[in-house]
Amino acid sequence: MKKAAQYFGFGKLISIILAIIPITNIVIGVIARIESKSYLLAILNILLAPLFWIVDLVSIILNNKLSYLI
Repeated sequence: MKKAAQYFGFGKLISIILAIIPITNIVIGVIARIESKSYLLAILNILLAPLFWIVDLVSIILNNKLSYLI
């Protein structure tokens, strides 16, 4: 996967901390989705931030990368 899909290559602890903070989760999620050319999901990430926040948090905890909705 691309580096952005793994929260910019950070380790698991840093990725989890960034995923827990809603603002950083939204920003990084939008950037990762734009880099993977998922423009519709990037827009939905902004509009449906709480849903994407939960999915991204679970994805980071389980896989240490954004693997769902990307």
